[in-house]
Amino acid sequence: MSQDQSNAYIIEIHDRAAGIVTRDARGFRFFSSERLFDSLEGRQFRSAREAERAARAVYSERSRRAHSQLMAS
Repeated sequence: MSQDQSNAYIIEIHDRAAGIVTRDARGFRFFSSERLFDSLEGRQFRSAREAERAARAVYSERSRRAHSQLMAS
């Protein structure tokens, strides 16, 4: 691991700050900055990219649910 790698990354999904991930001894820990992503709070990920994929999945699931509710109305 080189010295120039960052220890924290902001995860943005569709121009929304989902949260940040910080590097620790086991990988990257997620800290939510928006209620929508609270289900990921404190979760450990192997990489920042893996955390971003998880946040995208949460966002997509919410979008699918909202669309389903609109169609049911």
